[in-house]
Amino acid sequence: MFSSSYSNLPPLPHRLFLLLTVIWAGSLWTIGYLVAPTLFSVLPSRETAGMIAGHLFRYEAILGMTVGVLQLVLCNVLIRRGAERYRSLRWIVLTMLVCVLAGYFGVQPFMEGLKVKAQALNLGVSESPYKAEFGMLHGVSSVIYLVQSVLALVLVWRASAPR
Repeated sequence: MFSSSYSNLPPLPHRLFLLLTVIWAGSLWTIGYLVAPTLFSVLPSRETAGMIAGHLFRYEAILGMTVGVLQLVLCNVLIRRGAERYRSLRWIVLTMLVCVLAGYFGVQPFMEGLKVKAQALNLGVSESPYKAEFGMLHGVSSVIYLVQSVLALVLVWRASAPR
């Protein structure tokens, strides 16, 4: 009786993949497009808002790497079980992981270095001679984050489509 009612449910790896997808996408969108802008609009100091946002983006990068690796493993399991649609999903996840690595571990260290140089002058980066370079790097980082966010939307859309 119970086995027939559960036979139409998606397999556990697929359900875990969907859960991880919504966790990653939801955290990306919440931190990047709700929390960070709110910090900059509510807090009196841009440096304080930036410091808090930086911590949140670090946690987001760690979450993204962890979830992305788990999703790659699940994709491989599902592909081995014959679920060919996970081949394209695997490429989306891999591209999102590259965005995390490029944005947080590629661009972010340079931004942090400019903040340290500005602090050595007893200035915030926005009042320092490094303002333009920091702004350019921040723009690059924002574009990478936007690409990752759009890929997350595609991943949610495609992963949740009927099989």
